[in-house]
Amino acid sequence: MPKDIRYLKGVGEKRAALFNKKGIKTVEDLLYYFPRSHEDRSETKEIDSCTEGETVCVRVTVFSPVRDTRVRRNMLVSTMVVCDSSGALNVVWYNNRYVKDQFMTGDEYVLYGKITRRQGKLEMVNPVFEKKGAERFTGKIVPLYPLTEGLTQKVLQSSMELAIKDVGRLEEYIPSDIRERYNIAEINYAMKNIHFPEDYESYNIARERFVFEELLILQLALFSRKDDKTEKRGFAFEDVCCVQEFVDALPFSLTGAQKKTLDEILKDCKSGKMMNRLVQGDVGSGKTAVAAAAIYTAVKNGHQAAMMAPTEILASQHMETLSKFFEGTGITVVMLTGSMKAKEKRLVLDMLALGVADVVVGTHAIIQDTVEFKDLAFVVADEQHRFGVEQRAKLAAKGNNPHMLIMSATPIPRTLALILYGDLDISIIDELPPGRKPVKTYAVGERMRKRIFAFLGKNVREGGQAYVVCPLIEETEKSDLQNAQMLAQKLQKIFPDFSVGLMHGKMKPKLKEEVMDGFVNGDIKILVSTTVIEVGVNVPNANTMVIENAERFGLSQLHQLRGRVGRGNEQAFCILFAHGNNEVTKKRMETMCISNDGFYISEQDLKLRGPGDFFGTRQHGLPEMKIANLFEDTAILEKSQEAARAIMEEDAMLSSDKYIGLKKRSDKIIDDEIVMN
Repeated sequence: MPKDIRYLKGVGEKRAALFNKKGIKTVEDLLYYFPRSHEDRSETKEIDSCTEGETVCVRVTVFSPVRDTRVRRNMLVSTMVVCDSSGALNVVWYNNRYVKDQFMTGDEYVLYGKITRRQGKLEMVNPVFEKKGAERFTGKIVPLYPLTEGLTQKVLQSSMELAIKDVGRLEEYIPSDIRERYNIAEINYAMKNIHFPEDYESYNIARERFVFEELLILQLALFSRKDDKTEKRGFAFEDVCCVQEFVDALPFSLTGAQKKTLDEILKDCKSGKMMNRLVQGDVGSGKTAVAAAAIYTAVKNGHQAAMMAPTEILASQHMETLSKFFEGTGITVVMLTGSMKAKEKRLVLDMLALGVADVVVGTHAIIQDTVEFKDLAFVVADEQHRFGVEQRAKLAAKGNNPHMLIMSATPIPRTLALILYGDLDISIIDELPPGRKPVKTYAVGERMRKRIFAFLGKNVREGGQAYVVCPLIEETEKSDLQNAQMLAQKLQKIFPDFSVGLMHGKMKPKLKEEVMDGFVNGDIKILVSTTVIEVGVNVPNANTMVIENAERFGLSQLHQLRGRVGRGNEQAFCILFAHGNNEVTKKRMETMCISNDGFYISEQDLKLRGPGDFFGTRQHGLPEMKIANLFEDTAILEKSQEAARAIMEEDAMLSSDKYIGLKKRSDKIIDDEIVMN
């Protein structure tokens, strides 16, 4: 049973309550409260070689006792003079009534603090001090911890030192063969050197151990909650070369990245193992063409295929695209959505059950119990983060382990994708088709509003369409954010000749569909919307996007929104109205203006906001990282994932004695109520 933090020497009830606020309830919790940085107090300097502005350690003798001076009612200044063989140094404390009795003339001390110069003399303010011969936190590399009210560095450092002694030898739970294979330090060495390292090299070795451990345990926890713990047998497509006739008939050439991704998919389909592959690609990178080529191969091998989209509008667009792709190939494509009439639905269900229909495109309606296939072997799910594991499993159950291709236009840094989609192989289409013009992006302030609206009007008069995106639906007293309803009314007054539409999340689905259809058909020229327009809809005529209060959106979300324009041949523009001049806002707006690369943008997003906020990663159940940095620790992440896969292959339930320690920790790490992607 782990020892309660209350019973660690020097802690007690009151201090334990402060530790509890930081989630530290046991001595083991304390050991895993890692330092945010370290201070090197190992080198000492002579006083006369100290320079203003540097933080140093000096070994000194007290030359004159502490003198207290009350400058005003609430300000006590304490001063003393210390010296070494090279010179003298003034030491100053503010409002520290305890120091007066601590020092005797002639005593020797080690001081650590910042050197300043006052009236030509060197001075050190509020230093750390320890008596010679009783040094604990000087003369070495010392940890600095994240603080909370009532817990000082000194309290944390002392408690940590005692905790390391108190627990004695920790039991190792990463098996020795894994440590040897990945060159990972043993736990006792690592625990001492993560807190009190002998040198920075020892610290780095210790840190690598705990990053590896944290990511390994996280991935074991995720793998154990994935629906597919073992590789299942799937359909083996005998003829994958038939895809060439489809590719040759396309009115454009595939990019190198598209070809590579298609090769990876077809290799999986030929292998006889069930494919589980995520294809990530920016808006316009040509994911649908790759999916169509794979569907074509499935049908030409005598099987059926399905494509599922999160909304009816998106399903209609996929239906239209696939029908064009498969014109003249003899492939029958049908559509299935919730809003279809019963008679139409029945006809489609019969065609699928008899095998008359080769491909079905639809919404969640595809996974309903009434839907049966004759021979479903290939499934495409668009926009992965809209579908949970359960829905994927239901879709897979419609066939005998059909190959599963998941498409996402949300570029996620590889590190995060490796964790969130640990059960999927990942293909990345990181190249846009030639001739596609990047969207020109500008960040502007309120004073540019008149000019921007004039520019928007000019573009629409010349035949374009525009999106105006707001973060709020209706005005609230507390907020001055632009809101969709008021802005739609305002724009209708400014542009009486154009039809201005309004769309937001609180509208009924049928009304949303009508508005979106009006925009797609070109009847609505300006669409004022909240972020419901984010996913997938293709309006080639839309070439202008204005985003209000852009500072309220994450970078990845802004990039997704921007991807709605620039789908035709005309130059497209994205205008970001940003308020607030803080450094992070400036940096984020600058990133949007200089780059159209979704992967670069998502990496900057992760860097600026951390994994907890990254497009709502908390919904995926990722715990906060204690030591791993998903942006910097990619190499260790890949090692830990390889190790996790090997462990799961050897012992998927982690039931053997060898993995009992890892099992305990992986069971504890993620709340069972959290549903994984």
